[in-house]
Amino acid sequence: MGSTDTISDRALRLARLTVVRRIITALAVTASALLQAFVIQAFVNPADLLPSGFTGIAVLLDRITALGGVRIDTSLGMLALNIPVALLCWRSISHRFVLFSMMQVALSSLFLQVCDFAPLLDDKMLLVVFGGFLSGISIALALKAGASTGGTDFIALLVSNRTGKTIWGFVFAGNCIVLVIFGALFGWDNAAYAIVFQFISTKSIDSFYHRYDRVTLQVTTRRADEIMRAYIERFQHGISCAEIVGGYSREKMYLLHAVISTYESADVVKLMREIDPGVVINVLRTDDFIGGWWHGHVDEPVPIAVPDPDKLPTRSSAARRRGSLMSDDGR
Repeated sequence: MGSTDTISDRALRLARLTVVRRIITALAVTASALLQAFVIQAFVNPADLLPSGFTGIAVLLDRITALGGVRIDTSLGMLALNIPVALLCWRSISHRFVLFSMMQVALSSLFLQVCDFAPLLDDKMLLVVFGGFLSGISIALALKAGASTGGTDFIALLVSNRTGKTIWGFVFAGNCIVLVIFGALFGWDNAAYAIVFQFISTKSIDSFYHRYDRVTLQVTTRRADEIMRAYIERFQHGISCAEIVGGYSREKMYLLHAVISTYESADVVKLMREIDPGVVINVLRTDDFIGGWWHGHVDEPVPIAVPDPDKLPTRSSAARRRGSLMSDDGR
């Protein structure tokens, strides 16, 4: 057990290195782009489907312009559509996030040009189901690595970063509008299959990417001061404390309350158990949260346990926050 913990600690220290995080992101973005190109060539095109987001718009433009004899290739359309949105979001989203996202778009365009993936399945429904699942995986892979596939992902994460809510349902609705145009031009059967494809893709994203899901921690401990001190030094969220009396022991204890993201929950629980092995932690799902909330940085591929050093609060800031713990609201 001790050797496992040592290896884990060394891995965390290594992950603190900026260059390591950038390598992780670059590798994940490359894999995401390759998978996206594979999905388009092996599933989308053979089944006459329309992927979601700006990629779908690029595919639609490709097919519409092909009818007129002047074809705008999908790979070119992806770049042309994403560059203006990237410039629009440049000041609102991390520059690093935008650059890696555009790297994903550029690599996807490149792989579409140089790769030639053959269809794996003959049945159209199987192409829809497995293609939708793999499409969602490709998007989630980029998101979890601290990037995106561009387009509507830029917009969705911009809104999520400001409101703390996912809007993939609204993205799906917007895609349906594009599908209406697609159905009117190329057949409603294909549009119906594409809706199923995009729905599966959206659900796959929600299943694998939980950056903005929240949980509430109710913590019972005798070592509240030590836990709060370590928690505030390491994490960005607040925590509140109340004195209670144990029903069985009749001894004085402390009840801590904090709302955190699922992205951080494993690290928070691990930290608290290291300080107080007898701590009791109740993890509750939080459907919504009203009030100020620190959303974190969408451009980092590692949990808050290994934050970017230049994003950590200063010592004086942490001290001020410790001084106001009793009036904190647990955010």
